[in-house]
Amino acid sequence: MAIQFNDENLQQAIETGQPVVVDCWAEWCGPCKSLAPIVEELAAEYEGKVVIGKYDIEQDGDFPMDNGVHSIPTVLFFKNGQRVDKHKHVGFAAKDTLKAKIDALL
Repeated sequence: MAIQFNDENLQQAIETGQPVVVDCWAEWCGPCKSLAPIVEELAAEYEGKVVIGKYDIEQDGDFPMDNGVHSIPTVLFFKNGQRVDKHKHVGFAAKDTLKAKIDALL
């Protein structure tokens, strides 16, 4: 199951250095709702290898602002405590597209 990230637990996850995938979303966002089951499937498939979770931009605010999230859904990828910009994805994405980006982190 995907983790429900907030500013505190997300920062802790990133600081571990292991790969982290963050789906920035909001309840009112239709494409975000379409992406949600894919994020859940990926969280189950990569359990123990990659930390995958969802960050509600309406509940917390520092993380999206600090990471240049201007549209949702936006999926961000972190490795070794740093954001991997070349793997950022804005908008709905097919599962295979996200899997390829996650696999590149491993």
